[in-house]
Amino acid sequence: MPMLGFIAENDICINDDFRDGNISPADDNLEFYLECKKSLPAGKKYERVRADSASYQSSLINILEEDNVKWAITARKDKSVKQAIKSIKHWIKHNDYEIGETVHSMDKTKSAFRLIVKREYRQPDLFEEEIFYHAVASNIEDMSAACVLEFHNKRGQAENLNKEVKAGFGLEKMPCGEFLANAVFFRIGIIAYNLFLGFKKLFAPSMMNHTISTFRWKIINIAGKVVSHSKNQILKLCVDISKFNLFLDIRQKILNFA
Repeated sequence: MPMLGFIAENDICINDDFRDGNISPADDNLEFYLECKKSLPAGKKYERVRADSASYQSSLINILEEDNVKWAITARKDKSVKQAIKSIKHWIKHNDYEIGETVHSMDKTKSAFRLIVKREYRQPDLFEEEIFYHAVASNIEDMSAACVLEFHNKRGQAENLNKEVKAGFGLEKMPCGEFLANAVFFRIGIIAYNLFLGFKKLFAPSMMNHTISTFRWKIINIAGKVVSHSKNQILKLCVDISKFNLFLDIRQKILNFA
């Protein structure tokens, strides 16, 4: 059950925690945030944090407030949150759902925060209609409720990054039954992922949106044949001129960088 923290602007994995499979997702979220903060370059800080309900904890929220960080976290629908949702009287139609808002706090939070609720009517069958609620806790005051929900929903990009880390860098299965050895293997995969991001930014900016599998297919997995001609060894590549020029450009940039 690894935990990963990504910087939204550049997709860099700033911190990873390789954990046992029976660990609850809610365990050590505060400690993970503190490690993420330590991993930032000198002089840099987080302005905003978004996370799922595993991070809906008073200890983490209090630290985020102390750090003057704006945050949006999925609220667990416990008894107090359900009561807060029932207290909302004013709902605004937005797209195909409604948005309501109230003020809420947890037992040990030092200050109150916004509780923004998405109310959606769904019809699971022909004769029934059910109401579904999605609640987001946030201290962001300079956005409308709809904009906070939109900002919070972008955390879903992390799932695409998780997929890239897992499938693209061979982390779908661990190599052995030793926890520490698997943790080392996982960390090497994260380092490779971050190095690939840096490589694209420095040497192949036109491929910034490409996954590692696409990059392998376009640049690395190219059919070639070595032939002898007039006592010279020639490598013939099965590529068009544009891809060949891209390959040469990447090599030249690496040479200049070195």
